Amino acid sequence: MKSAVIQLPGLNRDRDMIAALTKISGKAPIKVWQTDTELPEVDLIVLPGGFSYGDYLRCGAIAARMPVMRAVAERAAKGVLVIGVCNGFQILLEAGLLPGALMRNASLKFVCREVKLQVANANTAFTRAYAPGQIIRCPVAHHDGNFFADPETLARIEGDGQVVFRYAEGTNPNGSINDIAGIVNQAGNVLGLMPHPENLIEAAHGGIDGRALFESVLGRAA
Repeated sequence: MKSAVIQLPGLNRDRDMIAALTKISGKAPIKVWQTDTELPEVDLIVLPGGFSYGDYLRCGAIAARMPVMRAVAERAAKGVLVIGVCNGFQILLEAGLLPGALMRNASLKFVCREVKLQVANANTAFTRAYAPGQIIRCPVAHHDGNFFADPETLARIEGDGQVVFRYAEGTNPNGSINDIAGIVNQAGNVLGLMPHPENLIEAAHGGIDGRALFESVLGRAA
C-alpha cells in the first residue's frame, strides 16, 4: 500500500507518523509539501499532528487553505483513505472534510497524557483490526481538542455510526461532547482523531494499542 504524509510549517509529528507507517507497512511514505498542487498516486494520505502555522487564527485554519488541501479534498472525494491526527484532525474540520468543530479544552489548559479509548465503530477501514467496544490506551497532546457539533449534526454523526472512538472510563481530557475522540465522514474514508496512535505501536513506546489502527488501514490494499 502506498501512502503519503502531508508536511506543513509547524507540524512536529510528521517524523513520528512517517516512522509508524514505515515500520508497519515496510514502505516509507511519500512526503508531500504544502504548496504541491498534485498528489502522487497513493492509497492513504495522512495529516500528522503539531502546530501548523503556530495555530494562528484558529488551529488548522491557515493550513486548510494551502494548495495541497485542494488536492487532498479531490482524492478524498474519489474514495482515497485520509487520516488526520490531532492538528491533522483540526485541518480536516477547517477544510470541510469532516463535520463539527474543535474548541479550546474545557480546562483551558494544554493536556499531555495517556487516555483510554473505546472503539465505538469497529466496522471501518481504520478500525477493523479492533474488536467492537474494545478499550485501548492512547496518548494525547493538545490544547484545542474539545469536539463540538450542533444538535442536528451531532444526531446525524451518532445515528450514522460516524463516531469511531470515544474517551472511556472517565478519561475525557478536553470536554468533548459525548466523549467523542474520533469520527469519520459519511463515506467512511476520512478519519479524524485527537489521540496519537502513532506513538503507541511498539513495546519501546510502552504498548502497542495504536498499532491495530495502522494494521487495519495498511492491510486494505497491501
